[in-house]
Amino acid sequence: MLRFIFSIAIGSILASCHIKVQQASTTESLNKRLIENYYQIFNTHNWQKMAALYVETPELKDPVYGTKAVKMTQAEIVKKYTELQHLIPDVHDEIVTLYEAGDNVIVEFVSTGTMPDQTKFELPICTIFEIKDGKITKDLTYYDNFESEQQPLNGGLK
Repeated sequence: MLRFIFSIAIGSILASCHIKVQQASTTESLNKRLIENYYQIFNTHNWQKMAALYVETPELKDPVYGTKAVKMTQAEIVKKYTELQHLIPDVHDEIVTLYEAGDNVIVEFVSTGTMPDQTKFELPICTIFEIKDGKITKDLTYYDNFESEQQPLNGGLK
């Protein structure tokens, strides 16, 4: 009898662990799809629809704004990307790799386009998105925003 009760207790524990793992996996899948959708919308330049994927005032970090995250409203996000599109009408992002970790989705991507002086660019970028209840709460973006060629840290020595 004791063995039977023990078996039921262990079975219940294992079943509950499986359900929690399944729920986490489903959430991660939803987060991944949200971010894949984000980049599809970005590439159509539908800034209103893209901004609607965020909470009303998410935190955004972008080297353009310095080293600290700033709060922006959805309307400010639309304005930011509308201005980007005016500057670079053919801006396009291509996902290289997408990683999921709980409420976070980390995306390595390459942004391309043509600058006003007709110079083509290709910029590798990494963004960490935090997602809560199906909405983006943080968008932390990292890239090299220096305008001139950089010297290697080791002075070019091999």
